[in-house]
Parts: sequence; C-alpha cells; structure tokens
Amino acid sequence: MLNRLLSGDLPRNRVLAVLLVAMLVALALAPFIIPGVKAFNVAAKVLIFIVLVASFDLLLGYTGIVSFAHTMFFGIGAYGIAIASTRIGPGWGAIAAGLGIALVLSFVLALAIGLFSLRVRAIFFSMITLAFAAAFQTLASQLSEVTGGEDGLTFKMPEVLSPSYRLMEEPLFGVAIDGRLVSYYLLFAVALVLFLAMLRIVNSPFGRVLQAIRENEFRAEAIGYRVVVYRTISSILSALFATLAGAMLAIWLRYNGPDTTLSFEIMLDVLLIVVIGGMGTIYGAAIGSVIFVVAQSYLQDLLKLASDATAGVATLSALLSPDRWLLWLGLLFVLSVYYFPTGIVGRLRAMRSSRPAEPAPPAALIAEEVPQHK
Repeated sequence: MLNRLLSGDLPRNRVLAVLLVAMLVALALAPFIIPGVKAFNVAAKVLIFIVLVASFDLLLGYTGIVSFAHTMFFGIGAYGIAIASTRIGPGWGAIAAGLGIALVLSFVLALAIGLFSLRVRAIFFSMITLAFAAAFQTLASQLSEVTGGEDGLTFKMPEVLSPSYRLMEEPLFGVAIDGRLVSYYLLFAVALVLFLAMLRIVNSPFGRVLQAIRENEFRAEAIGYRVVVYRTISSILSALFATLAGAMLAIWLRYNGPDTTLSFEIMLDVLLIVVIGGMGTIYGAAIGSVIFVVAQSYLQDLLKLASDATAGVATLSALLSPDRWLLWLGLLFVLSVYYFPTGIVGRLRAMRSSRPAEPAPPAALIAEEVPQHK
C-alpha cells in the first residue's frame, strides 16, 4: 500500500525514511506540538515551499531546464486569489474563480515560453525567463488599480477560514479550534496531495522520458522522443503546480504584493533549497524546505542565545550577534553544498548503495561450480 502511495519511489534509506516520517508527523501535529503564532506561520510556510520547490525541481532536477520565471507563476496564483477575493468578495466562489483564471493564465504563459524559448540554448532560455519574470513584476507594481501596486491587496477569506471563526468553543489540548487551524489543515491536505501527485508524475513513463532528456537530449531525440514537446509539457506542469503554491500562500496570508511572491530573492531561495535537498528527488524538496525555512526563521533566535551566553568574550559575542544571521546562514549553506554535493537525499541514498558487498567466493569454489568447456 505504501509502495503504491509513493508511486514505487521508496526512500531507500532508513535515515531518510525516518526523517520523512518525522517531518510528516511534525507538520501534521505542528499546531499542537509547538504552540505560538510564529511556529504556526513557519509550519504553513514549510508546506507552501514544499509544493513550490518540488514544482521547480520537476523542471530543473528532472528535465534539466533552468528557469527564472518560476516565481512569476507563483505570483499569478497568489494574485488570482487576491484579485478575485477583492472584486467578488469573500467566498469559495471567489477562490474557485481566481484559481481557475490563474491556472489558465499560467498555462498560456508557460506554453508560450515553452514553444518560443525551449528551442534555444539553455543560457538564452534562462535569460528569456528572467526577462518574463522582471516584466511581470514591473506590471504587477504599476497596475495599482488591479493589483494594488506596491502596497498589494489585503482581502478576506470565507468565514470558516477567518481567525474569528470558532469550530469548537473549548480549546483542544490547549489549542483553539478556529478558522486559522482550519486554514492550516487545508494547506496540509493540499500540499500532501500535490506532493504525491508530483511524485507520481516523475515516476511515470513520462517522468522517465524527462530524465532521459536531462541525461542526453540528443540520444532521446534520436530514439524518437520529441524533446521540445516533452519539455513544454514539463514547463506547463511545473508552472501549474507553482500557481497552486501561490494560491496556498494567498489563502494563508490573506494578502499579496510584489515582494511577497514575485521577489527575485524567493527565486534564489528556491534554487538553494533544491541544491540542499537534492536535485532530481522530490523528497529533496521536502527535506530542503524544512531545513531552509526553519533555519531562516529561528537562526536569529539561536544566535541571540549564543551571543548572550558568550557575553564575557567580546569578540565571540559580536561574531554571534543576531544582526549577522545572514552571514551564518550563508556559511551553513556553503558547508552543506560542500559536504553534500548531490544534496541530502542524494548523499543518503548513495550511502545505502555504497555498502560493502558480500565477499567473493574463493577461486577454487568457482572453478568447481562452473563447468569447464574444452
């Protein structure tokens, strides 16, 4: 049953399996395990980034395409929900309409980018996608009547997803069962379904062809696969999943602006997470997202504790100042890339495959078992 649910792509490493199960349980029980607004927001951000990063890995890790327009589709999903909820009003109909329009727009743009750009060399394709992303960010900032401009849009969600909604009057295990909790578990269910769907895609015959194109484009073309068609479909699928991730973020924040979803910093974060988790492994998106988001959210707090503990040593205390958290975050990522060049998932799976083989039988026994031909 588990093998079928994971599309035959089992972790193949006990440590990796334990990590994935622990992450699943932690995210499922996060509101009850670690109470507090910040922990709640961190857990929700992890769920959103798992979908966003996995969708990008579908493009980069499995097809070998480097695109800088991924956050554009992320923003389209968020703006679809934001604009529809602002114009139509809070309701499930607004969410459905906004998501539907966003998916159609993402499909059209991804198809256009794929058909016009995927025939060029990799570096030129990357530059074209970067131009598309920059143009869309500028457009979102200037169309203030539609997108809210630099200020963005603040909107309301259906009543059941609003913080003031109470599903139960009495708290459960000290946690209020309100609309915020309903929103979190909606995100959790959607993220789990989308993650399993992407796992199914990369382990299907279609996914095997994508990997063949990544390894040797000319050989794949020579044996009859239309590389441009497969790359275009991969680009479209990746864009649609990124759009869904953007919609998840808008539902959670009830706000969207250019810096929230269209910032180039988000694109760099996604690239880092893919490298840390392991390219070409959907599991790497989950592992990398948890590590990155948690480190990004709590590193300052840890540095403050370390700085206070070393207050007697002025130089060390200054070095561990919370203001230098970006320096330490960068150092951690450099070390992770250095010691895990294939990502955490790739390294763990390589450890399993490098176990010593059973000793070979003595030559005399081989001679006895193999018949001699004269």
